[in-house]
Order: sequence, then structure tokens, then C-alpha cells
Amino acid sequence: MLPNGEDDSDLMRLVKELQASLMKNDKLEKENHELRQEVARLRTQVSNLKAHDNERKSMLWKKLQSSYDGGNTDGSNLKASESVKSNTKGQEVRNPNPKPMVQAQSTAIKPPPPPPLPSKTTLGKRSVSRAPEVVEFYRALTKRESHMGNKINQNGAMSPSFSKNMIGEIENRSKYLSDIKSDTDRHRDHINILISKVEAAKFTDIAEVETFVKWIDEELSSLVDERAVLKHFPKWPERKADSLREAAYNYKRLKNLESEILSFKDNPKDPLTQALQRIQSLQNRLEESVNNTEKMRDSTGKRYKDFQIPWEWMLETGLIGQIKYSSLRLAQEYMKRITNELESNKSAKEGNLVLQGVRFAYTIHQFAGGFDGETLRVFNELKKITTTTSEHRRM
Repeated sequence: MLPNGEDDSDLMRLVKELQASLMKNDKLEKENHELRQEVARLRTQVSNLKAHDNERKSMLWKKLQSSYDGGNTDGSNLKASESVKSNTKGQEVRNPNPKPMVQAQSTAIKPPPPPPLPSKTTLGKRSVSRAPEVVEFYRALTKRESHMGNKINQNGAMSPSFSKNMIGEIENRSKYLSDIKSDTDRHRDHINILISKVEAAKFTDIAEVETFVKWIDEELSSLVDERAVLKHFPKWPERKADSLREAAYNYKRLKNLESEILSFKDNPKDPLTQALQRIQSLQNRLEESVNNTEKMRDSTGKRYKDFQIPWEWMLETGLIGQIKYSSLRLAQEYMKRITNELESNKSAKEGNLVLQGVRFAYTIHQFAGGFDGETLRVFNELKKITTTTSEHRRM
């Protein structure tokens, strides 16, 4: 029985709906391809950041790195979840902190090559803002792609439920893109002002960089997606902005570590093993941070100098030297605890406790480049107990 006119009309309507769905599918696949390229770019940046921030790495970044066959360079990739405060068009940006030295006009930087850096120095890890959205977005894309393959039958026809889900995803994606476009238009003048501020920024003190970065982050804190919006501003100095954040983060992290070491105090009530492990753990963190900084100092120091960012704090004569010196406090606490244990517990003299204390003292001595007067005095006390014990045994 031939279909009547009404059946033909329904058939044509279904064909048109199918064609529309297929067109939407093609569009979605193109968007997925673009997003995968963006994820790949983010991955490279995240890997660089990871190289600069071994201390802060987490399972989240390890999974991301594994998924991308290498991870994000520290890129170490930082999603600075920050946004721009809503400012009306043409409104001037108020810099809440006058510390940063900002030139009125950006100038071409032609720095000479940096002087040779000392053999030992510390450069912390790249400033990174955690970007779990990158991982979540990547998983969502790969899951959706797999889901798409399962839902399309051999004839290439999509099930009604999949078509509905796909349309919903397209609508959500469209809203996201619409929000980005809206932020781009609304904050265009404000971002252009920030561009000139970042390009012209010059600093003589790393503390000024911390203040400037904090201000920039606050100014960008209202954007729906900072990096997605800034992609629409070709003049945005991304490398300099990332370097400023990296320097500020590394300096602050190392200063916090130094403060933690200087304020460390052994609790005599803690068991000996637990107390020594705490000191050893803190020293391990200190050595790892210093070693990572020294490995990256040459390349990072040159980049900082190119962008007129203070870099001398990474030298032995700067913060790195101060941190190494602060490790002497750990050596003192370690040796004092062992000395007290040996004096109060004679049986401990029969074991390897003395060797353990001397080994730790030697490690700190090599790391810091020597002992000061107080540390040497504590060492001699430990040595005296060892010598006294040996003489008693001979008798």
C-alpha cells in the first residue's frame, strides 16, 4: 500500500530532522577537534610547570600527564582561575598597590646575556594554578567520543536518546562559548589596559612581583575562563605573565619553607624515631626544592632577566643561600635529640644511633657548605659522648 500524502509529509520531516542531527554531529566533531588541540597546548604548558614544581605535583597531574604522554609543562600549565572585575568601557584600572614600577609605555627589551650563574642555586617551580577543569574537560571529551561510537549503529543512524543528549551538549557548549564572547566584549577595554600594564612592568624587588601578580589575578578573577578569553587578545603577553606568576609562586614557596625550618622545634615528649623522621622529612623537602631550583636556574634566570623580573634571589648569595644556612638548625635539633637519648639511655650507645646522628650531620655539612659556631659546638658534644663511650669500653 503506497503511503498517502500525510505519510509522505511525516517521512520528509523525519529525513530533515535526521539531516539536521547529522549536521549538528559534524559541527560537534569539529568542535571536539579544536578542543583536543587546545588540550594538547595546555598539556605542553602543564608539563613545563610540572618540571618546575615537583613538590606540588599530585595524582591529578600524574593522571593528566599519563593521559597526554608527557603531561603539562608547567606549563606546567596553569589555569589561573581568575577573572576580571566588571569595569565599564573606558574605565581606568585602579592599581591597589603602588609598589610595582610600571612604565607608561611598553618598551622593547634588549637585555644582554646574563652573567654566569654559580654552580649551586635554587629555582623553585613554575607558578601554577591548579587546573582540574583541564582534566575534567578532557575526560568529558573522550567519554563523549566513546559514547558517540557506541550509539551510532552500522547504518550510521543515531538513536533518539543519543540525539537528544548530543543536542543538550551542544546547547551547553554554545552557552560556554557565548559566555566567553560576552566576557571578551564586555572587558575588552579593561583587558587592553592590563596588557599595557604587564608589558611595561619592571621590578627591582621580587616582593614587588608578588604584589603585582596578586593584583593582576584579582583583576582577572571574574572571567568565565581566563585563558579562553585572553586567546581573543593577540597582544596579551602570555609568556611574561606566566613568568611573573611563576617567579612569585616559587619565591613565596621557598620563603614559606624557610620559615617552617626556622620555626621548627623538637618536642621532647615525641618518641625518638618519630622526632628524627620529622626532621629528616623536612630536610628532604628542603633539598628537593633547592635541587630543583638549581637545575632550572640557568634557563629560568635568563628568561626572568629578559622580562625584567628579579632573579638574583635564586643565587647562593640570595634566598637559596639563606635556605641552605637555615638547614643548620635541623642539624642542631637532630644531634641534640640523639645526644640527649645517649645520655639518658645507655643501651642506645650499643646501637647505630651515634652513626645515624653523625651521618645526618655530615649530610647537612655538605649541603650547607659547612657549620657555623653553634652547630659545630653541638656536633662536638655528640662526638664527645661517642669518645667517652669508646674509652669506657677499653677499660
